Amino acid sequence: MLTDPSPFELHAGPIRATIARLGQRIEERFPASGLGRVARGLAVVGEQTEQVVEQLGRPIWAIRALVALAITGILLVVVWAVSHSLSTAGGWRADLSDLVQAIDAALNELIALSLTLYFFASLETRFKRRTALRMLHRLRSIAHAVDMHQLTKDPAYVIHDMAPTLSSPERTLSRGELVRYLDYCSELLALVSKLAALHGQPMQDSVVLDSVNDIESLTAGLSRKIWQKITIIDMGAGR
Repeated sequence: MLTDPSPFELHAGPIRATIARLGQRIEERFPASGLGRVARGLAVVGEQTEQVVEQLGRPIWAIRALVALAITGILLVVVWAVSHSLSTAGGWRADLSDLVQAIDAALNELIALSLTLYFFASLETRFKRRTALRMLHRLRSIAHAVDMHQLTKDPAYVIHDMAPTLSSPERTLSRGELVRYLDYCSELLALVSKLAALHGQPMQDSVVLDSVNDIESLTAGLSRKIWQKITIIDMGAGR
């Protein structure tokens, strides 16, 4: 029987090490490239993600203490309101109709106060959700930055002898270098997806999980587009 779930979970340390190694590979192959700057930025976000994920897995005792005090105060108010309603209705020996009216008024107050109790009870979750969504937004932006760097890497220019126009982007990569560049882009997208998935492990919040799934779908779609280019280059090389 397995008791330790950690082998089946993602860990920030190995992901960060992989990002750092990939950044070195990009710098060695394409010195001072824009893709290298993106890799360095992802490394910084990886460090921040590790800190955020650790925070998401720990209880926020300050918020919990405030919530406990608020809920206790609300319950005391409810008890006082019920007692006051009963006393104004003539005490515990009041007529049945007066007693029913007092209980109905107390129930109305309970319904209104239950919303307040829910607000305080979900305060920690909403605070963590906001923190997680802020980091996920940064990861989504990095995924789009990677896509921008591969956008102009057209395989047709290394397969066919095409004359550039005045507005054509500068293309200096050979066929092998272009394949390697696109492969690095795909690896960066995969690592963005893994950093996003880390946020879904410490807290099972539906909003956070939906955002994680969106980033995973985004990176998978962008990676498919990149591998279509690599496939075109490989097919062109075999002609």
